[in-house]
Amino acid sequence: MILYAVNLLMAIIWAAITGSAALHNLIFGFCLSALILGLIREQVNGIGYITRTLRFLSLVALFFVELAKSAWKVTVMVLSPKMDLKPGIFAYPLTVTRDFEITLLANLITLTPGTLSVDVSEDGKTLYVHAIDCADPDGARRDIADGFERKIRETFE
Repeated sequence: MILYAVNLLMAIIWAAITGSAALHNLIFGFCLSALILGLIREQVNGIGYITRTLRFLSLVALFFVELAKSAWKVTVMVLSPKMDLKPGIFAYPLTVTRDFEITLLANLITLTPGTLSVDVSEDGKTLYVHAIDCADPDGARRDIADGFERKIRETFE
């Protein structure tokens, strides 16, 4: 996280030196400073900075894809003449362990239409999720494990 702050600071310094605070110049300065930090990463102990940034962007992209898919699915369910829904709550066994990761996973699940994180067990090993259509809880568990949770583990390992 410190390298990200350094990267932002270097981008602002770039904008000050060039005399232009235009968005494209700030983006160029950010990319240039990321490249510089990538070249000297071993000296500043930031070996995984660019990789972690790319993984984080991958997590954000996955969220938007899942958001669009679930919004479409909920729209089709609501507009169908026969709503054959089976709402329910299922327990999801967590493989992420840190509070930050659990909170991020719970929020990503809650932000996608049709699902809601209800609670986390006292030991932090189970997340309880409400789904608008809980006909296949094992499939929902697989989707979470192969999607959000896997990306969170990759990003913040």
